[in-house]
Amino acid sequence: QVQLVESGGGLVQTGGSLRLSCAASGRTFTSYSMGWFRQAPGKEREFVAGINWSGDSTYYADSVKGRFTVPRDNAKNMVYLQMNSLKPEDTAVYYCAARSGTTSVYASDYDSWGQGTQVTVSS
Repeated sequence: QVQLVESGGGLVQTGGSLRLSCAASGRTFTSYSMGWFRQAPGKEREFVAGINWSGDSTYYADSVKGRFTVPRDNAKNMVYLQMNSLKPEDTAVYYCAARSGTTSVYASDYDSWGQGTQVTVSS
């Protein structure tokens, strides 16, 4: 298994930007597709963005398409979530996750999870 640690959350105004970081350790990072999920209070965890092991395929939820990007740096064992044009409805705890194999939009397909980082967007 790979260990994941997120950072970069915080409070931002509507229209602002944040970059979340996820540091991976423990196993060969390039063995994993990476995903970002979020969970708002009272709601189920939902897929936000994903990237395959090489970084040449990315996937986004419709709600964030055009505003978020998910770059990864395999040399540094890092994956990021660049969030622009933030909206109050983006407020949630954000988690990064790793899975062997292809990227998936289903949380149950992921083997390793970080502890989460809070993002709050004020109106």
